Amino acid sequence: MDRNTIIAIVLSVIVITVGMAVQTVFFPPEIPAAPETVTDVPEDNTAEVLPESEAAEIAAVGEVSDTEPFEVTAGAYIIGFDPMGGDISSIRLSEHMENGSPVELVFRDDSDPDMFTLYAGGDINSPVDDAFAYTVNESSDKWKIVSFTRDFVTSEGSSFTIEKRYAIPLNGEYMIQMQVSITAPDGSPVPLNDDSLMYSVSIGPQIGPSFESMSNNYDYRRVSVRYDGKGMKNAGFDDGVFISDSDEIVDWMALSGKYFAFILIPESDGTIAYATANQSSNDSGVPQKDTIFMNRLASGESAVSDIYSFYAGPKVKSNLDIYDISEDNVFGIEGHELTDIIEGSWLSWLESILNWILQFFYKIIPNYGVAIILLTILIKLLLQPLAKRGMDSTAKMGALTPKINEIKEKYPNDPEAQNAAMAKLYKEEKINPMGSCLPMLIQFPIFIALYGLLNTNFDLRGSMFIPGWIPDLSIPDTIYTLPFGIPLLGSQIHLLPILYTISMIFSMKITQSGQAAGQQQGMITFMTYGMPIIFFFIMYNAPSGLLLYWSTVNVISIGQQLFVNKKKKSVYAEEIAERDAEKRAKKEARRKNRRK
Repeated sequence: MDRNTIIAIVLSVIVITVGMAVQTVFFPPEIPAAPETVTDVPEDNTAEVLPESEAAEIAAVGEVSDTEPFEVTAGAYIIGFDPMGGDISSIRLSEHMENGSPVELVFRDDSDPDMFTLYAGGDINSPVDDAFAYTVNESSDKWKIVSFTRDFVTSEGSSFTIEKRYAIPLNGEYMIQMQVSITAPDGSPVPLNDDSLMYSVSIGPQIGPSFESMSNNYDYRRVSVRYDGKGMKNAGFDDGVFISDSDEIVDWMALSGKYFAFILIPESDGTIAYATANQSSNDSGVPQKDTIFMNRLASGESAVSDIYSFYAGPKVKSNLDIYDISEDNVFGIEGHELTDIIEGSWLSWLESILNWILQFFYKIIPNYGVAIILLTILIKLLLQPLAKRGMDSTAKMGALTPKINEIKEKYPNDPEAQNAAMAKLYKEEKINPMGSCLPMLIQFPIFIALYGLLNTNFDLRGSMFIPGWIPDLSIPDTIYTLPFGIPLLGSQIHLLPILYTISMIFSMKITQSGQAAGQQQGMITFMTYGMPIIFFFIMYNAPSGLLLYWSTVNVISIGQQLFVNKKKKSVYAEEIAERDAEKRAKKEARRKNRRK
């Protein structure tokens, strides 16, 4: 084996391993007004993460009789509201299931604040959690309006009114708008202002579905920020706190997981974005907490009205695209490029092509597991010309096994002599001993694109392949849960990674059969057994759809190689025997000529 080939193979192994392991989207219309009725107060469990701020001392005026939480069903949502603070405590998506029920996007425990909690003066230790009177207005054919109002007074006797209005579209769009209006009736400046901030509004502490840990590479929760005209980036945290660049205008901030996202868009000027992250283990029931804050700057006005557009839904391009053009969505939102929240790669164009083919097969046979298998077969057929060269090389090397064994017997304790003799043999027979690996490098972009597609494809979420075994292609197949945990693997036993590893070892063994010994035998052994074992741990918690693809690739490759070996090994053996006979005849003829 030449030095360049060895380097190419080693680099490909590194790239594949790292690639697999690392793995690791508006002018709003006015919201109609609303009347009264309302609520009471929850516990404060917020962390001190924002700059210290003197909050205005305020007290609610009057009484509110109806403080019981209630639900509103509208369009794509089932939303739980709490009159205590006029907040959102639950957001469920009626079209997307989790364990047979609408998926819950608000992941919190009882001590966590609700979504859209207001904090007076920007002090997150001072939530405005008094009972608000509320009304639900269903007269519009575009949205349903839920409105909360409450009068307050400061310790200095200044009065003002807070109104929070939520508009929920009825056409199935995944966008909610909240309008926060604060009015001082005597014309004086809104008395909530401190030296710099008027109020903060929060989104968090986490996006669902719920999870026990983020211990594998196939799920995540992260905070992202998009500055005007500068694209999106994932937020970096310093001591658990992210503070946006004061010189930049925040277009939106997002809290996202693998399949769903919260995207908070301040539609009014005068906001600064903050986010906090507490990813350490805790006993609260939410293993990782990431909370977004939008802080309203102080104002000398007697009335302010701010609108926040809030996407809460699936990370699906068709759902996010409509907010690029105002005519395409009910709120007239445009220009925020919400599709940035969908993770893409430099091969996203190839992922789109492969996804189109996957959807084509799904329309023929409505089972994504079958569609993945059919897609895999099609790809193997298209790549057959590339694979054929490698398989022919493997078959030819199998025919050389007798000669390779002779070399091993001739130099049993001399690896250098073995390698030199085998290199000479390969040169004479015009064989590249690693020829089966080189076509794989050419196919590598397709493998990477399929990895991205099958790892994050929303359509696979909740899609069953085989009842009782693989009920969801977006998660690992769990056949048994142990009462204890196994290091690196956990307590759940997955069958697909085991089958995948066995098929990979078998495939590697067939491909590497008949190859060099000596110093190179270590690499061959590693490729045959070491790589599958490494990939077993890397892929153990991988989605079933991804493992189904890789396992199908291995099974097809094994079948192809066995067929080629059986059909061509004897042909190559005959060719080698004929060349050997010719060499012997020429040698004998030269000997006779010397005697004459």
